[in-house]
Amino acid sequence: MSENLTRGHRSAGTGLARAKSMPPWSLLAAGAVLGGLLGGAYGVVKTPTYTATSYVIAVPTDKGDPSAALGFAQAYGRVATQLAVLGDAQVWAGVPVRTLQADVRTATSPDAPMVAVSATSSRPDRAADMANAVTRSLTQHANDNQKNTHVQLLSFSRAVKPASASSASATVTGLVGASAGGLLGGLVLLVRPRRSADAARPASVPSPATAADVHGAL
Repeated sequence: MSENLTRGHRSAGTGLARAKSMPPWSLLAAGAVLGGLLGGAYGVVKTPTYTATSYVIAVPTDKGDPSAALGFAQAYGRVATQLAVLGDAQVWAGVPVRTLQADVRTATSPDAPMVAVSATSSRPDRAADMANAVTRSLTQHANDNQKNTHVQLLSFSRAVKPASASSASATVTGLVGASAGGLLGGLVLLVRPRRSADAARPASVPSPATAADVHGAL
């Protein structure tokens, strides 16, 4: 039994010695490989999402000022995600208002009187339906007030069912994970304690002759 314990201690000591003798870059490589595997697995397991975008354009009426259309387009971009617009859009989209609030975004341009409405969903057809429903409701609300605003909102481009997912693929998530893992490994190398030169240097033992000379001197 004592022989087995001795072998176990030797094996543990050998393993620690090998770990200490490993080059520093091995920690970087291990972190990058592990991060890449985790990132790739996340990309495979995660449900893909699809994004569809529709566009509307603000056009001045006969009594309207062309320069005012740009300002109203900016305003309509902010109104598009409000409850008054989404309340009607939920009927055409077939999803609750909270889904539209979470998955619909708008964007405007400082140079063109245009509003882009983007919807994201795990189903490509639903993403297109959501974007078109919001632009339809926004257009109706805007045109109900065109006598006062002198600006008409028209559909410029309808959203179509996206052919590919907008979410990151497994390759992209794997590369991101590998980069993060390598960065983490580099940080560990920077903060790990280092042995000083004095601690690494073995203590010197006086030779028998030197010890005898010291004893004679005393």
